[in-house]
Amino acid sequence: MAHIFFDHISTTPLDPRVLEAMMPYLTERYGNPSSHIHDEGQQAVRAMDAARAEVAGLVGAKPQEIVFTSGATEANNLAIKGAAESRGKKGRHLVVSEVEHFSVLNALLPLRNRGFEVTTVKADGDGKVDPDDVRRAIRPDTVLVSVMHANAEIGTVEPIEEIGRIANEREVLFHTDATASAGHIPLDVQTAGADLVTLSAHNFYGPKGTGALVVREGVRLESQIDGGFQEMGYRAGTENVPGIVGMGQAARIASKEMGEWGRHLGALEKRLREGVASSVEHLHFTGHPTDRLPGHVSFWVEYAEGESLLLFLNVHGVMAASGSACSSNLKGRDEEDLVASHVLRAIGVPSDICTGSITFSLGKGSTGQEVDHVLSVLPGIVRRLWEMSPTYLDYQKKTRQGG
Repeated sequence: MAHIFFDHISTTPLDPRVLEAMMPYLTERYGNPSSHIHDEGQQAVRAMDAARAEVAGLVGAKPQEIVFTSGATEANNLAIKGAAESRGKKGRHLVVSEVEHFSVLNALLPLRNRGFEVTTVKADGDGKVDPDDVRRAIRPDTVLVSVMHANAEIGTVEPIEEIGRIANEREVLFHTDATASAGHIPLDVQTAGADLVTLSAHNFYGPKGTGALVVREGVRLESQIDGGFQEMGYRAGTENVPGIVGMGQAARIASKEMGEWGRHLGALEKRLREGVASSVEHLHFTGHPTDRLPGHVSFWVEYAEGESLLLFLNVHGVMAASGSACSSNLKGRDEEDLVASHVLRAIGVPSDICTGSITFSLGKGSTGQEVDHVLSVLPGIVRRLWEMSPTYLDYQKKTRQGG
């Protein structure tokens, strides 16, 4: 049976070269970087310094601006809470987009409970945030603007350079979550005017459990973990040296090869997108048609529930994502209501049917043969689900009567 992984937006396989770089620090090089008096500790420090430089180089930052974390969720929490708490005397207002990841949106909840106000900027039907809406949302007491670089669910790349310029003009910190984009499309923190940038190693062929937050020089944050003074005092706890080494190697590889990956994925994306469009009826693509991540194709199909599509695709050896298509919203102990994801609602997908979206996200190892296999099985799966759908049968009946 086929084994086709088209869910690279959720994670990527570890590059063998990354594993090779990590192995010594999982075995014989076991020093704690805080024990820098002896050789083992010094060796760990040097390895981290080299990795810090590689990660910085990937996004145009300085090595001393890289703070390693356990992943993107921690980095987003440090950025949102740390910035708000450090600038609370200046103001208590934040601006975010409505299509942010939950690790940004949910980080706002405790701040709201402590008196911070949040203005949520809407996105258009393609998932794009209008920089002018951000400009209008900024107030004299605004301390932070957070708009992601690219949306994992629908693939849209946001105009962060324009947004960053607006934030800088108003002397407001600008944070962008680059979890889905870093290592795949060019990102320069200076060009983007970003003060804080979230990075995730396992999203560009590095190890899980390792991420980073770019903290531009001069920006101060309140640490969110009490303990020692590792990572310039921003992140207490013994550093994950093997993971950090792996992230550095993954960043080095991405810096050199992402252009080649992009061209390869662009061709496969076109092939997949055109094939789906020509073979599946009642289909609606999501996200911006051109300003999007390479190798990312997302859509929803009327009368076919997204989770069911995923299950049938998996039977045929194809692993994709629903893009958080349907989530359980517990209204009471015995009552459950299925609602469309917040991103799909934001771009106008009808929430009453909760079909959700399918996201195919290809990787550097994906092939044309894999795309062709998906195109060969998807139309049949959709037809089978239609045959099981009362709403589709009603649609057919009304169509015949109308004809």
